[in-house]
This record gives sequence, structure tokens and C-alpha cells, in this order.
Amino acid sequence: MVVITHIVGGLGNQMFQYAVGRSLSVSTGQTLKLDLASMKKYTRREFSLQQFNIHADLARPHETPVTRSRGFLRRAFQLIQRQSPCQHIIEKAHTFDPTVMSLGGSLYFDGYWQSEKYFASIANTIRSDFSLAAPLSSGREAILSHIRTTNAVSVHVRRGDYVTNPSANATHGTIEPGWYEAAMQRMAERTDDPSFFVFSDDPAWAQQNLKSSWKMTFVEPQQDGRDGEDMHLMAACRNHITANSTFSWWGAWLNANPAKHVIAPLHWFRSPLHDDKDLIPATWERV
Repeated sequence: MVVITHIVGGLGNQMFQYAVGRSLSVSTGQTLKLDLASMKKYTRREFSLQQFNIHADLARPHETPVTRSRGFLRRAFQLIQRQSPCQHIIEKAHTFDPTVMSLGGSLYFDGYWQSEKYFASIANTIRSDFSLAAPLSSGREAILSHIRTTNAVSVHVRRGDYVTNPSANATHGTIEPGWYEAAMQRMAERTDDPSFFVFSDDPAWAQQNLKSSWKMTFVEPQQDGRDGEDMHLMAACRNHITANSTFSWWGAWLNANPAKHVIAPLHWFRSPLHDDKDLIPATWERV
């Protein structure tokens, strides 16, 4: 008996995929395993959950369902073995599916599962699993010290493939400077003497376009494969302004302080084909 979750995408997506599997593994008392076959072919991101204290094994090829996306050799191997141990659960929509939580037996999760409703019942466990497996780098430790001396607000500016990839741009779109100005103004009305810490995959754009009379610190991204540390720097801030990005979603969610204030975009997706009603926690403000 096992719960297997299909891992693909960037760090934020990997975390959602892990979290739904972890939730079902806890509720059913089964082992959690990760299927990384798609990550071997995914060129835009690398598997990154090893940065955290996760509790999961790696799935073996014969344990995963036979699907067209697996490749000819893998399908042939599975067919020869005549094994199909798991019920294949394919995500039907971006909205929360409550029937998932009552499933039993061996399960294979295939989707993005972007809602805390899948794992809210074990929130403390998920936050513990996503604690860092190694100490912060010295540069990030210095930033953390700065964050702790201020009334810090994390601000995330996601551009990257949202700009360069036509498909990602059509689905998500980018957040304009005017929105960040309005969000920072609203945060300043709720926060005494805020200090904004700006995290971005395009720091030059952020510095050029985010102008403010408030105190601002632009955190330079590091190309060291330790972006989970940047997420934890976000989580160390008292309040948060997220982009339409799962990376900053987790940066805000990992902050366990119930008094935190989080501002998220009113429209997470540019495409009307995606319903985001279950993606943003009810306690967050949407602007």
C-alpha cells in the first residue's frame, strides 16, 4: 500500500504535489513516494525538494501507472510486469476536489493540486517537512538578520518564463508596477514603518519599476540551486505581497503567524479557463 505523487514543474509546484501526497499518506497510514520520471525530461527546472526535510521515498518504475507520457520502454516494461498497483488520480480542474480526501488504497496523484484545502489538516506537519535541511548560506543569513530588525514585508516579482514563454504568458500574465504600488500602499496603511524586501527573478526590472518612498531592500537572486532558502527568507517576513506565483504563495504560507497580512493578486490567471477560487487562502486579501 503506497501513495505516489507525480512531480513536475518549479519548486512551488513540486511543493503542492508533495503536500497532497503527504496529506493522504498521513490519513491512510501509507508510505509516500515521489515519481521523478517527468523531472528527468523537464528542462526548465530541477527537482528541488531535497532542500527540505521531506518524508518520502522514490517510486520505482513498476510502481507507477502505465500512461502515454511515460515513454515506450517504460510502458513496455510495466506491461510485461503486468502490474498496475495504484489507482490513477488525475486532477480534473484547478479547484479543490473534496472526494480526493476520502480515497483509500494505493494511490497515484497526477496534477498540480494548488489548494491548501488538501493539506490544511496537517499544516504543522507540512511546515515541518518544508523546513530547511541545511543552514542558510552566509549571504542569506545576513539578509535574515536584517529582516528580523525591521517590520519586514516580502514582495515577490515573478517574470522569467511569464515574459519569455508565450504559453506561460497567456496563462498567467505578469503583474504591472501599478499593482505593486497599490499593494504596498495598502500594506503601509496596515503596518507601522514597513520595510519592503523585494525578491525577483528579474532584479533589474524590479529596481527600475518598483519606486517607493518606503524603505526597500532588493534581494539579489543566487544561482546556487538553493532557492528554498530565498523562500524561507520570504517566510521570515511579518507580512507578504505575493506575485501570481506558487513560489511566493509558499513564501507567505510558510509563515505560521496567524496575525500576518498577505496581499495577493485579484486575478491569479490571465486565462479565463482557470478557476483560482480555492488557490488563495480565505484569510488573504486579494487586490
